[in-house]
Parts: sequence; C-alpha cells; structure tokens
Amino acid sequence: MKAVFASSIDYHNPLAALTVGERPDPEPRADWSVIRTSAVSVNHHDIWSLKGVGLTMESTPMILGTDICGVLEETPLGADGKPVKCGATVHGGGTVLKAGDEVVAYTVVGGPDGGAGTLPGQRRTILSEQYPGTMAQRCAVPTANLFPKPKNLDVLEAAVLGTSWLTAYSMLFSRARVKPGDTVLVQGCGGGVATAAIQMAHAAGLEVFATSRSETRRDRALALGADVAVASGERLPHKVDAVIDSVGSATWSHSVKSVRPGGTIVVCGATAGDQPGAELTRIFFQDIRVQGNTMGSRDDFASMLRFVEHNDLHPVVDSTYPVDRAPEAFAKLIEGRVFGKTVLQF
Repeated sequence: MKAVFASSIDYHNPLAALTVGERPDPEPRADWSVIRTSAVSVNHHDIWSLKGVGLTMESTPMILGTDICGVLEETPLGADGKPVKCGATVHGGGTVLKAGDEVVAYTVVGGPDGGAGTLPGQRRTILSEQYPGTMAQRCAVPTANLFPKPKNLDVLEAAVLGTSWLTAYSMLFSRARVKPGDTVLVQGCGGGVATAAIQMAHAAGLEVFATSRSETRRDRALALGADVAVASGERLPHKVDAVIDSVGSATWSHSVKSVRPGGTIVVCGATAGDQPGAELTRIFFQDIRVQGNTMGSRDDFASMLRFVEHNDLHPVVDSTYPVDRAPEAFAKLIEGRVFGKTVLQF
C-alpha cells in the first residue's frame, strides 16, 4: 500500500528522511480495526519524528501520521461474534460501528487510555512511534479508539481533529480548566493548535486574546472569534486567566508576564525552541501554574467531538495535497507558511 514514512532520521534536513512509497498492509491484531484512509493532516510531531525526536533509526522505516478520517473496513466484533461498542469513555456510552461507516480515531496507544489490544503495562505512545502511523492507504487502530465522524464536518476538516484539536481542547478545558467569562491568551495564532483554541474558546464564552507577528494572521484570528489580536510581545488590555502556548522560547516571557497571579500557562510544544528564560521569580511570587500537555485523553477526544458537532465548529484547512505531493505539504509546515492545517488526501 502507498504510505508516507520516515525512511531514516535527519535532524538538520528532515525532508531528506521523508519517503512516499510502498509499505506492507497492516497485520491482523486482536481488538484492532483497519480504516481505509480518506485524509490525514501534517503535524509538527511528524517533523520531530523525521528529526529523530521520539523516533530512533532502529524504528525506521516508520509510517508517519497521528490523526485520521476514513472508512471502517469491517464491522468490529467481540469474541462472541457480536458487534462491539467503540469509543466508550469512563462515563460509558460508545457506539456500534459497522463496515462502511466514516470514522475518526483517537491515536494514543497504551497507558490508561490505550484500550483493549495493547500490552499490559505498555507505556503511553502515539501511532507512528511504536506502531505504524496513519499516513497510509490503510491504517490499524485499537477498536476502542474509533469514533463516528462528526456529522457537520467533511473528511478534510475531520482529519485534523485527532492531534491539534484534541490538544487545544485538553489545554483549555482539562489543563487550564477555564470557564465562561474567563480570559485566555493564545500565542502564535496561525498554528493548528492555536486556531483550534481560538474557535473553541470563543464558542465556550471566553474572552480571547491572540498574538502573531503577522498583521494578516491577526486579522484572520479576529475573524475566527478572537476579541483582541496584538503583535507578538505587545502589552495586552489586561492580564489573562490562562495562556495557551505552543510556540516556546519566543513567547515564553510574554506568557509569564501576561497571566494573572494564580493563573495558568499550558504548554504543548516548542516550535520556536525549548530553551526559554525560566523567569522563576515571577512564577513563584505570583503563584503561576505551569502545566504541560501532550494531546489528551480518550474522554477529552469524545467530549471534543461532541463540542465540535454541537457548536458547528469547522477547523481551518489551509491547503490540501494528494499523498504523492506529501513533501510539499511537509515543506510548507516547516517553512511556517500554514494558517490552520495542511491535509493529505488518499
């Protein structure tokens, strides 16, 4: 089958490690299901994998991709031969899915949310680290992690939910624990996490501040629901209850100075570098909470899907590429020329 994969590791030139070519079909595995891929999005996690962060040379070739929208190939069945419910959470629920249904998938494997079919005690990992990722014509995921595609989205929009939108939802509502009426600052408003955070925060009744070096991106952030958009590092109208920061060292000082005493800074990435000045004195004097976040739980994913459908939110898709042109899509992300998400179509 055709796939996009890391054929090697190259920290300084990640595109040199990227290959579009043939890989074996998924191997049958108990409690896993196969999706016929319609679309996936390109994430910074894929770039880091090509650089060798979280992926070793010994693990290559490794199919990339951490989110997916596609068509379920076979009806998931239990040991008794009867259809099983997919996407159950700690609150129960779940949906019986059948062959031909359009689905999205939670792509975290192992850990408390790993679901049946993962090894006992297996550490938390994401598809494309220990198991093949989603950038292939066919992809296997734990059956427990399958969810129906939100009815209000097309496949291109749904393809971005598994990583960026899940991360933004978890940062806002599980980590920062913001509530309607609070104020949130979203740093670097052009990225996938940032655009998702602006849309969801606005829909949840938050006051939203956003930053960007680009006036065009600031204008687009306002169109997505931001109340105020300022140049990176510029003083805000007032301090915020929480900061959503996926940028890193370039915005860290501004994040620390912008959050109110007792507020929260949630960090999910370091696209601009991971060596900021700690500013520990300000952090401990003002009781600022710094919270890390990587994607989110299966419960977060289920809640996020309902939130998106109920509020008729539509992710920003910057551009789409056929899978054969994956290197162009990766290059666009590396060069920072994306507002929202770039999607690969199969």
